[in-house]
Amino acid sequence: MLVISSFEQSASLEIAIANLEQNGISKDRILAVPFDKRREDRKLFDSIHRSDGVSLFDVSAALGTAFSVLGASFGFVLYWGPIIWGLIGFAVGAFLGFIIDYFFTKRHSKNRKEIKSPVTEVVLIVECESAQSHLVEDILWTNLALGVSQVPKLNNNL
Repeated sequence: MLVISSFEQSASLEIAIANLEQNGISKDRILAVPFDKRREDRKLFDSIHRSDGVSLFDVSAALGTAFSVLGASFGFVLYWGPIIWGLIGFAVGAFLGFIIDYFFTKRHSKNRKEIKSPVTEVVLIVECESAQSHLVEDILWTNLALGVSQVPKLNNNL
């Protein structure tokens, strides 16, 4: 049986490994895999293959719509007419919204702390007998595991 769990890098992880060893799980049956942190800065523009959920075009679309309505409304009394002034209003509003969103996003990405929800930093894989799996799971939950799962071992090559 394989028991797979995720932990934050902390003393709880070390205590969990020590407790597993004290309860008869040998060191060669425990595998702890730490993850590397992302080193590159976040991209400001999303692509079709990658999106981080932060959009630079929400405020642009809203201000573009508002300014185009205002431009078209005032365009009835201005020289170039409502269509041209509506397009000018859209361009000015979209540009202004993009600039506001760009600086707001850039400022908050610099000041942004780490993600507040727990982030998995270490995956712990424990190979044990089926009879020990509940004991191992209890030890991991007691030592603040973020998640625990049991997987039956398919063959001896794992």
